[in-house]
Amino acid sequence: MSIEVRPVKDGDFFAWLDVYAKYAEFYDTQLTDQKALVLWSWLTAPEHEESGYVAVDGDRIVGLAHVREFARPLEGDRGLFIDDLFVVEDERTKGVGSALLQKARSIAEERGLGVVQWITAHDNQTAQQLYDSVAERTSWLTYEIDLAKANATATTEAGRA
Repeated sequence: MSIEVRPVKDGDFFAWLDVYAKYAEFYDTQLTDQKALVLWSWLTAPEHEESGYVAVDGDRIVGLAHVREFARPLEGDRGLFIDDLFVVEDERTKGVGSALLQKARSIAEERGLGVVQWITAHDNQTAQQLYDSVAERTSWLTYEIDLAKANATATTEAGRA
C-alpha cells in the first residue's frame, strides 16, 4: 500500500462523495445532496477557507480530511482546524489516518501556524488511539447551540401561546 495525500480535484467528486457519505453514516448524520454539493463547492473554490485533501491508494480514495485556518486571539496567531477526518473501514490501522494528520501538520508548518486542532466523538476509541499517539489530548469541552433546533423549539412554543 502506497498512500498519497493530495488536494481534492474536480474529477474526485463521486469517489470523494462515496467516502464522505460513509463518514456521515459513521456519525449517524443525514447527508443530503444539497449539503454534499455545498461542501464540494467550498472545497474546490480557491478563495474559500475550507480545503479538502484525500488519501489515495492507487486510483482509490481511502480517506479524507477537510481543514481550515482559524484565529487564536490569546496566542496572537492562527491555527489549522481539521473539521472532518475519515478513513474507510477496510483501510483503518494501515497508516492512512496518520498520513492525513501528517498532511495537516505539514500544511500548518508551511503556513507558520501555531497549532493543529480537531475534535472526535468520545466513543471513537479507534481514532483516539491514533490521536493519542500523535497529539496531546486537551482538557477543553465542546459546547454548541444548535440554532435550527433552538429556533424550531421557540417557534413551536410561540404557536402554543
